[in-house]
Amino acid sequence: MAFWWPLIVAASAYAICRFLLMLIPFNVPSIDVDASDVTEGNQTQENSFIYIPPRGRAQQSDKKVQCYEPATMKYLGFFPALSPAEVHDRVAQARKAQKIWAESSFKQRRQFLRILLKYIIEHQELICEVSSRDTGKTMVDASLGEIMTTCEKITWLLSEGEKWLKPEYRCSGRAMFYKKSRVEFHPLGVIGAIVSWNYPFHNIFNPMLAAVFSGNSIVIKVSENASWSGLFYFRIIQAALAAVGAPENLVDVITGFAETGEALVSSVDKIIFVGSPGVGKMIMRNASDTLIPVTLELGGKDPFIVCEDADVSHVAQIAVRAVLQSSGQNCAGAERFYVHRDIYSSFVSEVTKIVKSVSVGPPLAGRYDMGAICLQEHSDKLQILVNDALEKGAEIVVRGSFGHLGEGAVDQFYPPTVLVNVDHTMKLMQEETFGPIMPIMKFSTDEEAVKLANDSRYGLGCAVFSGSQRRAREIASQIHCGVAAVNDFASNYMCQSLPFGGVKHSGFGRFAGVEGLRACCLVKSVVEDRLWPYIKTKIPKPIQYPVGENSFEFQQSLVEALYGLNIRDKLRAGVNVLKIMSEQNSSNSKSRNE
Repeated sequence: MAFWWPLIVAASAYAICRFLLMLIPFNVPSIDVDASDVTEGNQTQENSFIYIPPRGRAQQSDKKVQCYEPATMKYLGFFPALSPAEVHDRVAQARKAQKIWAESSFKQRRQFLRILLKYIIEHQELICEVSSRDTGKTMVDASLGEIMTTCEKITWLLSEGEKWLKPEYRCSGRAMFYKKSRVEFHPLGVIGAIVSWNYPFHNIFNPMLAAVFSGNSIVIKVSENASWSGLFYFRIIQAALAAVGAPENLVDVITGFAETGEALVSSVDKIIFVGSPGVGKMIMRNASDTLIPVTLELGGKDPFIVCEDADVSHVAQIAVRAVLQSSGQNCAGAERFYVHRDIYSSFVSEVTKIVKSVSVGPPLAGRYDMGAICLQEHSDKLQILVNDALEKGAEIVVRGSFGHLGEGAVDQFYPPTVLVNVDHTMKLMQEETFGPIMPIMKFSTDEEAVKLANDSRYGLGCAVFSGSQRRAREIASQIHCGVAAVNDFASNYMCQSLPFGGVKHSGFGRFAGVEGLRACCLVKSVVEDRLWPYIKTKIPKPIQYPVGENSFEFQQSLVEALYGLNIRDKLRAGVNVLKIMSEQNSSNSKSRNE
């Protein structure tokens, strides 16, 4: 006890000191961001009309990105569609800034994150309102998908970011036992990101935080469907960078259409893309011209599996939330529901009760459970998918109700819809929906559930529910996807230490977590002598040029001495190595004497 007592006292004192240090608040300055032109009620007279967007791709012929509220069709303004030359200039400016920022300390980078975190916490309502106006999602959905995930990422980077970017020492192996081996993580340069409209706040901050913290600059092309909010969020980033003395143009946000995105891909050192598989393939082709690394997150068609021993009422609430939250945030989520036939009827009954209570309407006009659909003409696509399913034998069991909708915005809303008697011949079970549609299919065995879940060209995520956690885990482990939640849905993304991404048509590469952070780095392997200059590599005499007669015998024995499977053979080979080297040295001595 006398030996352990001082150690216990020292450990307790250290823990108390760490706790007291945590109580000391950081000196984090506040930043001022002009929001006068984005808050409801401050709309200028010329921007107060109802906007009727052109159908199809006609808008791209214009050199302006027109912005409007999908829930009301109120006009928000326009932004320039940048030309390739303008994009290249922006990237060149970001490259100059990156060379300066690469020398910044982690202390400075953490201060940047704290300033952002402070602003986000103090201005949650403003950030969510801007997101709601630009994409049609509810304030609650914006808080869950935009604020919480971004705060979680910042907190994780503050806690662990520096640790995962420091050199990592590795084993040098048997042949190089006298060497030190490590992996270093250097900035890549200028990261390019082309992001979608479904999370206008988080989709900007997610790649920006990882890129800037790892010493890069970043140029982000926001979606033409969320440019208005994206350029306001950019002001927040600019103010925080200025507060820590970062170089100008370290982060840039650009607007435009396909031409703008193509120019960005051709001029950066890495591209991160969030969007559709079709566009993802085009980006890969363009990136092949400069052979830059690519990370693709291309959506999904996630299976939601409910076993017969699950808590039906509990899981039904999560299931409806999975559909409405995903739809409210305009994102791919749980889109295929597989329920064991023993509880199929009771599950459908529970879901029906919940959906009947759901109301849909303009998110800022009242307390609605779900808002508008961001994309123009998307409600037509949803109805085509439902009609195809109905023609092939599916049935609608319940639809949600609408609140008061403006006359010009009716097409931007779609009621939550639950279908039964569905199967995989229906497009609804194969194509990405991006809408509040819940098709429920029966299964009889765990093997059948796994087979159905894997019968998809997508492989982003899955959710499995069972009264046995072991059973749910075993089912989830057999589903070919990048993200799995056991007895929950979408909880993975709130764990920002985990990588996020999929397989198959859901893309490849990862963002978030250690893998996403290091994906913004040039990963460099470094080997050096452990005891330089006392011990260093010297080529053995038998294999020095010109090689000796027994050079290959020497190599054979050396390999066996290092990697042989039993000690007897290794010792025999080691003795032979020494013998050959001794004979070679003797031969060289005689040659010199003659």
